[in-house]
Amino acid sequence: MMAGDINPMEQFEVGHLIDLKLFGYDVSFTNSALFMVVVFVLLAVFMAGGLKRQLIPGRWQVAAEGAVSFIDSMVNVNIGKGGKKFAPYIFSLFFFILFANLVGVLPLAIIPHLHTFAVTSHITVTAVLAFFSFGIVLLVGFWKHGLKFFSLFVPHGAPLVLLPVIVPVELISFLVRPFSLGLRLFVAMTAGHILLEVFGSFAVQGLNAGLSGSPIGFVVWVGSFLMILGVSALELLVCAIQAYVFALLTSLYLHDAVHLH
Repeated sequence: MMAGDINPMEQFEVGHLIDLKLFGYDVSFTNSALFMVVVFVLLAVFMAGGLKRQLIPGRWQVAAEGAVSFIDSMVNVNIGKGGKKFAPYIFSLFFFILFANLVGVLPLAIIPHLHTFAVTSHITVTAVLAFFSFGIVLLVGFWKHGLKFFSLFVPHGAPLVLLPVIVPVELISFLVRPFSLGLRLFVAMTAGHILLEVFGSFAVQGLNAGLSGSPIGFVVWVGSFLMILGVSALELLVCAIQAYVFALLTSLYLHDAVHLH
């Protein structure tokens, strides 16, 4: 049961910062768009600072080179031969999601009444990333193999008698990929933020009750505060894991497109 009248879904509301109309369409600049720009700027600063060539690399340069090496290793292992060309996209995908997740977790207000916004907690953002990745897989598959790409749905060595069952199952599992990519990231980030909001409301209400003379209120406050710490630590871990899983699965799907079986 929710404490007070706090709405945990309010943090996901997209609000207009600058109202704009273009040819009759609403193209207003929103808080979601703002934090996409913030994520882009942070990522650009991170890479720009790390690309400075120094005789003795500083920590910033080591971190940037480590990030590039990490993605390069992921691409080489999961895509293999011919996968180098996809490294820039996988890099951009991984670090955009990672930075967006981390920025969304920070309990800060960059200007009064405008708190950090988790753009990856919106299905529209995660779905665009997922379908864009899926579109690249399709383009690469048909460009490289033509109609032979459909052989992806026929497992090597499968008995002919089972093909009427296997092919539809393989096709459905292939078509579900973009939905699973987008939903996994969206659900993980949304659930974590809701938990933090709910326990935060419990902590506030418990503290108010304790200050009013109720000993149980202090118990609720301490318990809720400990849960906030635990969920926050878990949320930071999920931020990194979800970015890694999204990039990893995209790499595996690209492997299928490049090498088929």
